[in-house]
Amino acid sequence: MNAAPAPRVALLYPGDRAARDRADPAASRFAALFEAFALAGVAAEPAVWHDDFADEVAAQLRRVQAVLVWCNPIEDGRRRDRLDAMLGDLAREGLLVSADPDAVLRLGTKDVLFDTRELPFGSDVQRIDSLAQLAAGLPLRLPQGPRVLKQHRGHSGIGVWRVAQDGDGLLTVQHARRGGRPQHVDLAGLQAMLAPYFEPDAGGHMIDQAWQPRLPEGMLRAYLVEDRVAGFGVQDVVALHPDQPLPGPRLYHGPELAQCQPLRRQLESGWVEQLCGRVGLARDRLPLLWDCDFIRGEPRADGAERFVLCEINVSSVSPFPPSCIAPLVAATVRRIAADRHRRH
Repeated sequence: MNAAPAPRVALLYPGDRAARDRADPAASRFAALFEAFALAGVAAEPAVWHDDFADEVAAQLRRVQAVLVWCNPIEDGRRRDRLDAMLGDLAREGLLVSADPDAVLRLGTKDVLFDTRELPFGSDVQRIDSLAQLAAGLPLRLPQGPRVLKQHRGHSGIGVWRVAQDGDGLLTVQHARRGGRPQHVDLAGLQAMLAPYFEPDAGGHMIDQAWQPRLPEGMLRAYLVEDRVAGFGVQDVVALHPDQPLPGPRLYHGPELAQCQPLRRQLESGWVEQLCGRVGLARDRLPLLWDCDFIRGEPRADGAERFVLCEINVSSVSPFPPSCIAPLVAATVRRIAADRHRRH
C-alpha cells in the first residue's frame, strides 16, 4: 500500500497584492511555525488574503489539506464576511479550517460571556438588545458599580467601554482602545456613542459585564491548543487601567508557569468540556489555537483564587508563546490524519 502523501497546510493572514506576491515564510511573523511544520514533514505555505483576490486564495486552499487562519473581525476597516463565507464553503468541501467560521461565532464573540455566565469563570453579564433596553436597564445596575459594555465582535479594545456613575448625574465613559480617555456624558450622549453597535451589521446588540475591581492587578491569557493549555501571557497593565492609560507589554511563558497552575487545572479538568457543551461545539471542532483572557475575581469563600473570563480570542491569535508551536503542529497533523481516516 502506498504511503499517504505528506500533508500540505496553508497559513492565512491579511495583506495586499504586494505582500502576497513577495510572501516569504522565512521573513513572515510565523517563520518559527513554518520551520516547525517543515521539520515535521508538512509542507506549509503562506496564503495572504484580501477581498480583492479572494478567488485566487480559494483556488490555493483547494490544493491543501488544512488552513490555519489569522484575520481579525475588522482589519484595515474591512470586515471578514467574505473570508468567512469562503472558509465555510471550503470546510463543507472537506478542508480542515481552524478556526472555522462556526467555531469563531460560538467562541470568539462577546456573546460567549453571556452564554457561560453560570459556569466557572462566569460573572454578572447581561445582554442588551436595543438602545431602549440600554436606557432602561443600565441606570439600575450602575449604582452597584461600573459596567463594561462590549460590542458583539471586535479586537484590541475596539467597541469596549467602561461606564461609571458620576456624583453629578453624568456618566464617566472610557473606550478601551489604545489612547482612550475618560469622557463625561449623560445617558442620551451614551446612547448616541453606542448606537453604531446596535446596527445589524455590527451584531445588533452589546454585552454588559460587571467591572472587575481587581483589573489593576493585570490580566492572564491562557493559550490553548484544542483542549490543552500550551502557554500563558501575563500583562500587568491593561486597557482601562485606572492609573495608566496605555497598556503595558504582555510577557509570554510556557504552560508550567507556577502562578497559573490553578487556572490551568480548572481549564483542563472540565471547563473546556463545559464550554463546548454550553455553546454547542463538538470537541473535535475546537480551534487548533485559541486563547482566553482572565481577570482575578473576588476570592472564593474558602480563600481560593477565582478568575473571571473577559474574552475568548479565536480569529487571530498572534503573537503566542513559543511553547505553543510544537503542540500546534502535532495537533494539526493529528486532525488531518483523522479527517483522512473519516473520508476513507
